[in-house]
Parts: sequence; structure tokens; C-alpha cells
Amino acid sequence: QVRLVESGGGLVQAGGSLRLSCAASGIIFSRNAMAWYRQAPGKQREFVAQIGTGGDTYYANSVKARFTISRENAKNTVYLQMDGLKPEDTAVYYCKSTGYSTWGQGTQVTVSS
Repeated sequence: QVRLVESGGGLVQAGGSLRLSCAASGIIFSRNAMAWYRQAPGKQREFVAQIGTGGDTYYANSVKARFTISRENAKNTVYLQMDGLKPEDTAVYYCKSTGYSTWGQGTQVTVSS
């Protein structure tokens, strides 16, 4: 059974930083690409970043150069380092294995102006 647990969200001022973590279980982590998505109030869930099994990374244009996705296979964990946060980054952030349909519970990120 696939399980994803996100953590690290919180309230931060504009320009600040947060580091999100997502611990995965029930999958062969090293063989799966992992991604972060986010959903702001009243909006559809949107892609944020993805990291492949070989470490190749992809970012939404809105977060490029501010966010960094990374993974630690020994801990079955994917991270999202978020710098230069903006109020428009406020959302619930979710991680997902690209090979499965399971979502975690998400972690709330709120950026105040």
C-alpha cells in the first residue's frame, strides 16, 4: 500500500524560506520519479516540480529559480526547498509518485505579505 506523508509547511513572511519533506512507503522509491503539486483555495491542483530516478529535475515556470526539488533514496524521502516565497505560493502542497495515483494529506504553506 502506497503511503505519502508530507511535512514542513507553515506560516512565513514574503521572501522567506521553507523546506518540505515527503516520506514514501509501499513503493520501490529509487525506481520512481517523484513530484510536488500544490492547490490554492478555489484553484485546481497544479504541478510544481518533479525529480526523476536519475536526479533530472523539472519545474513550473512560476517557481523556477526559487524552488529546488531533491531526493534521498536511502530515506525514501523527497524534498522541496522553497526560497524567495511569495504570497501567491500560498497553497496546500502535495507529493506524488508519478507511477501511482495515491496522494498524501498535504502540508499547508502560507506566505504573508
